[in-house]
Amino acid sequence: MKKVIAILVMAVGVVFSTSAQDRMMKDAPVKTLALEQTAGEFTQKQITVSEGTYVFDITNNGVGHDVGFVLVKKGQDVSKAENHIQTAYVTKPVKTGTSQTSKPTKLEKGEYVYFCPLNPTSTDNTLVVK
Repeated sequence: MKKVIAILVMAVGVVFSTSAQDRMMKDAPVKTLALEQTAGEFTQKQITVSEGTYVFDITNNGVGHDVGFVLVKKGQDVSKAENHIQTAYVTKPVKTGTSQTSKPTKLEKGEYVYFCPLNPTSTDNTLVVK
């Protein structure tokens, strides 16, 4: 009987521990990275942030047509869509004079490049995650 009670207590403890960890991950703060595009370029060429979950807020400042946002781990082929971090895409094209956001994107330590194929901007804009 004591073994059965001990097993039940352990099982309940594991369930509560796992549930608490899941809630902590869901409740982790989401930070916003605001980036601005002008004709042919991003105004921010390099950004350094800490590890975490981010939403990209992309502003179209007078480009004259829709823009977007692509994020790729540095060293990967930026021309291949399978290398794009798709959660970082803006949820719809960004019209002139407006902003759009991406879905929350978890960034781990390393370097990333970002660009806009619609603008088009260079692919040497760097996001460093420490």
